[in-house]
Amino acid sequence: MGNKLAFLGRDMAVDLGTANTLVYVRGRGIVLNEPSVVAINTVTNKIVAVGIEAKRMIGRTPGNIVAVRPLKDGVIADFDVTERMLRYFIQRVHRRRQFAKPRIIVAVPSGITGVEQRAVKEAAYQAGARKVYIIEEPMAAAIGAGLPVHEPTGNMVVDVGGGTTEVAIISMGGIVTSRSIRVGGDELDQAVITFAKKEYSLMLGERTAEEIKIAIGTACPTEEERHAEIRGRDLVSGLPKTIVVSTEEIRKATEEPVNNIVDAVKTTLDKCPPELSGDLMDRGIALTGGGALLRGLDERLRDETGMPIHLVDNALDSVVLGSGQCVEDFDALQQVLVPEPRH
Repeated sequence: MGNKLAFLGRDMAVDLGTANTLVYVRGRGIVLNEPSVVAINTVTNKIVAVGIEAKRMIGRTPGNIVAVRPLKDGVIADFDVTERMLRYFIQRVHRRRQFAKPRIIVAVPSGITGVEQRAVKEAAYQAGARKVYIIEEPMAAAIGAGLPVHEPTGNMVVDVGGGTTEVAIISMGGIVTSRSIRVGGDELDQAVITFAKKEYSLMLGERTAEEIKIAIGTACPTEEERHAEIRGRDLVSGLPKTIVVSTEEIRKATEEPVNNIVDAVKTTLDKCPPELSGDLMDRGIALTGGGALLRGLDERLRDETGMPIHLVDNALDSVVLGSGQCVEDFDALQQVLVPEPRH
């Protein structure tokens, strides 16, 4: 009996995100949550570090080491590195069982093309999966957020990730209408970098930009004016320099990507069948993903759509938790997985 359980315990769900990769193992919950970053020695082609350690190296490495983020806009930009990263994470989860070949469910953005989808599957197979299933991120996020996706009522989820924002209306275990835009947390960071360059001739690193966004970024004008110091390189003198920026400046800087996110929500509502629109007025919209933690985003969406907005408790993990539920209850949730293309 014990043997059989060991076998069951290996199935896993992976949220292969642009910013972070999370792994859920059946019966154990989330066992890994690390940045989707790999540091590689370009001379030996060996992996120097993966995850948190590698993220610390972004923008700080000598010439022979590069820190890469193999996923861009929610899809695989560097196949080889993605596969190596996945394999590393999978093996770290299954420490001693090298021969373990798990069934893996991978969450992908809903706007992903067939080619991109095959790349994800292929990477998971290469990394050692016995069978790979795909679930669309908004569906996974909705299940993870505890929405009753199987009932014939409208559920709406807005998942703001690192590379993409997924907006979907779900009913009866399927996606009725969805929109996936390649705007997310990364885009907000880029906006901060562009702003510092333009307004202050200051060159910022990606990580600094992200820290500023988290510290004082906001999607709504706020009463309290907060300030933060940012350090970077002065483009004129070439020397290190520190400037002080305000919440308001950062808000203006990120205005465009935030607008894109709001527009995606409005467009999706616009395509919603009338019966489901009525349901949504009662139920509201579930807001999830790391980008949902941007201060005032819920308020901003509430103002623009007039709908109740609920910020999900486990915003950062809802995609992997939803995919994980499919692993725990494979037979019941099989229908939400993307069917195999018929050859």
